[in-house]
Amino acid sequence: MDTPVRPMWVCPRCGRTFANRNQVHTCAGLGDLDEHFARSSPEVRAIFDRVRAAAEALGPVEVLPERTRIALHARMSFAAFVPRRRWLAGHLVLARRIDSARFSQIQVISARNIVHQFRLNRRDDVDEQFMAWLAEAYQVGIQEHLPRSRGSNRLRLLLG
Repeated sequence: MDTPVRPMWVCPRCGRTFANRNQVHTCAGLGDLDEHFARSSPEVRAIFDRVRAAAEALGPVEVLPERTRIALHARMSFAAFVPRRRWLAGHLVLARRIDSARFSQIQVISARNIVHQFRLNRRDDVDEQFMAWLAEAYQVGIQEHLPRSRGSNRLRLLLG
């Protein structure tokens, strides 16, 4: 039998939602999305808008323009972006390691949370392959990559 999904916790100070109660974070508030692109070429914003549209087609997504990055968030953040002058830096959180020349660095955070860093130079970089990886990352964001069985001690530990 499946364990019901725990409701999101809302930080009483900043209003941000988290899958885990009392999640460690900085209540710095959210910035302005447009400010992140103030020094970027219009192509960089077009790349981000294409990624955002692809993510929103997968299901509910919250765009969080934080101080140092723009996060895409469902139950947890599954992608983040930093606009540069001529390209878009970013990472996807995937439940498996994908070795591809398109990833500049891969960092294992835990067994099912592996950060894959990339650089998008043009809208065409948001192709079918990238969108498939984004869809996998969205599954991490909604926590579908976690075991959901009633007997799973790991799930209970993760959800507190």
